Amino acid sequence: MARQQRGFRVSRLGYGILPSGMFSTLKLIFVYVTLGPLAGLIGIPYTLLVRDISLLYRVSMWIAHAGVRAAGIRTEIFGLEHVPVERSCIFMCNHVSNLDPPVVLPLLPGRSSVLLKKELMSIPILGLAMRMGKFIPVERGQKREAAKASVLAAAEALRSGLHILVFPEGTRSLDGRLSTFKKGPFYLAQETLAPIIPVAISGTEKMMKKGSAAITPGVARVQLLPAIESSEYATREELIRAVRAAIAAALPEDMKPLS
Repeated sequence: MARQQRGFRVSRLGYGILPSGMFSTLKLIFVYVTLGPLAGLIGIPYTLLVRDISLLYRVSMWIAHAGVRAAGIRTEIFGLEHVPVERSCIFMCNHVSNLDPPVVLPLLPGRSSVLLKKELMSIPILGLAMRMGKFIPVERGQKREAAKASVLAAAEALRSGLHILVFPEGTRSLDGRLSTFKKGPFYLAQETLAPIIPVAISGTEKMMKKGSAAITPGVARVQLLPAIESSEYATREELIRAVRAAIAAALPEDMKPLS
């Protein structure tokens, strides 16, 4: 049993006093460190045996969502009807919190790969599972050849039938407002002609702010917007403006870009 006092939760079991938000964080971590390695130790050999990662992917998405729910985060998703049937898509989402990937990814239909920081691939068990799932490592400030390799890997994932989830801002927004977009994901869209599904996420910017590990429970709202075909735009800059404008229009006023 525990009680709330002035933003702190006091444990009657003698564990001391922690900021209330850290209890939500600890619950999320508990789910991930308890179920994640177990799923990997069983699921990875099974996947190698049957040569099909579908089951491991579904279990992983269930664990990701379970951790979010354990932290007191409810998720709402709208616009699934905008996802084309039997076409691989590039989901482009604004980025305001470390919670965004575990909130968004389990809600997407089918199976998705993710463009993510290369360092995450070095995490034991998880890194191996992500490589098996064709997740794509990206280096910050990467050289042209490394960037090209990431795009080629993403294109191959799309051709194999996967969706791609990418955060085109490249990093989390400092103030929750939509920032500028990197060009790489749009080059990928133009090269593969995969439809872009703009995604607007809100709520997570208040739940886990940049620089803090504390989680404030609440509702995360994920809005999938109508598909944008890159072939309909003459230049990459026009395509970037169209996707950014679609996401901006779907965000709350305090998250819209100032320019």
